[in-house]
Amino acid sequence: MQLQDVLFSQGFGTRRVCAGLIQYGHVHMDGQPVTDAALEVVASSLVFEVDGAEWQYYEKAYLMLHKPASTECSRKPSAYPSIYSLLPAPLRQRPQKGATQGVQAVGRLDQDTTGLLLLTDDGQFIHRMSSPRHHVPKVYEVTAKHPVDDRQLNRLLEGVTLDDDPRPVKAAACEVAGERLLRLTLTEGKYHQVKRMIAAVGNRVEGLHRASIGRLVLPADLAAGQWRWLSDADLALLAP
Repeated sequence: MQLQDVLFSQGFGTRRVCAGLIQYGHVHMDGQPVTDAALEVVASSLVFEVDGAEWQYYEKAYLMLHKPASTECSRKPSAYPSIYSLLPAPLRQRPQKGATQGVQAVGRLDQDTTGLLLLTDDGQFIHRMSSPRHHVPKVYEVTAKHPVDDRQLNRLLEGVTLDDDPRPVKAAACEVAGERLLRLTLTEGKYHQVKRMIAAVGNRVEGLHRASIGRLVLPADLAAGQWRWLSDADLALLAP
């Protein structure tokens, strides 16, 4: 694979722009500048630098982001900054066939909801993780306005009816973590589902944080607003 094609596939611009980056000395390999845009390289596991920033070649991008509050999961946000502004430009520009450029969020979190968010340019992965047919569990830490009692807990486990669906929706698991704290596990992702379920049992969400998806837990050392690549071990925790 030509080096200019590697850079293009990783989101560094058009092939012409990528060729220019190489020819003008912006790209280094093994600590040395490379100026031949047509240089043939083995893309798999290739590590290179662009303007001093280290990058590794990934055929598909799989990321986790610790979504901070007051951000929107939209490329065209209406009131708050976009989560995509937290990512470096190449991840926002990775080329895709027949799709919007760049990585996409796997589902959405409300602007005031924090926690684990996955992003990728793999459409099949997005479908598998988002489809209710696959029952991928997601754990939310809920801060309620009022104390949570056994009646509310039992109703969440038995199922509540939301205004847009006559079929009851229920938590896969629910445990009290404090007087006003709940850990709620869901396997589907309806619009504002947690907030609507809590409202349906006579309470109100005042804080919402997604702690895990599948068996993948948001790392304690990943601060709000930070992202990292998913490792093979991370992806295994998301497998059915």
